[in-house]
Amino acid sequence: MNPFASRYLLLVAFSLLLGACQSTPPVTQAPDTRGPAIAQLEQSLAANELATAENQLTALQAQSPEDPSLEPYQRQLAEAYLRRSQIDLQKGDVNAAATALSRARALMPKAPALTGEVNSAIAEARKAELEKAEAALQAAEAKPVAKVIDPSAQSTTVALNIGDIRKMRHQLDAIAEDVVNYQCDVSIQAPRTDDYPWLATLLTKRVKKLDPGFELKLQKQILRSVPTQVVLTPRKQ
Repeated sequence: MNPFASRYLLLVAFSLLLGACQSTPPVTQAPDTRGPAIAQLEQSLAANELATAENQLTALQAQSPEDPSLEPYQRQLAEAYLRRSQIDLQKGDVNAAATALSRARALMPKAPALTGEVNSAIAEARKAELEKAEAALQAAEAKPVAKVIDPSAQSTTVALNIGDIRKMRHQLDAIAEDVVNYQCDVSIQAPRTDDYPWLATLLTKRVKKLDPGFELKLQKQILRSVPTQVVLTPRKQ
């Protein structure tokens, strides 16, 4: 082959190679969505936004189910829920503590020791709450019902129906019950001096019948301008 032909073939080959390079489309790199997602997860964990962090972690795990690099984040989130459970328990919010503990368990099902201590503390707190509620219920059931007084008032005045002895005796029965049950001091107010002794005797007999050891404190007040009445004042506990 002569030199001219060789140079011609070389020129043609070089032109074809150059054209092939120019016609090949540039390779584009896929955008990195995983890096920003992990950064957002780390930010949520740092801000203690646990529900948001859990959603972000779930989305990442759905994209890469077998990725071991996500396991530290899962454990970190579980430990954060555990700390929240402990804080809620210290505040006395047992329900919130139990909810946070359940999330920690769900994230770390293979580490029961991680949640065991808090679980025991929550169980004890629930038991204490139940015992407290039962005690309050028993106290409410055992508490006597006031007959004539207002237990929330500093004192209660009861006008006696001395014109009807039968009705007045029923009044004195009710007064005696409240005197004993609510530890009341008694002031008998009457317009006549002669009214006090027999009223005091009738009331004292009823009180002693209900509680022989009760220390009845009676006060006599002769007030001409008021009808016969009894003032009951619960003693300060």
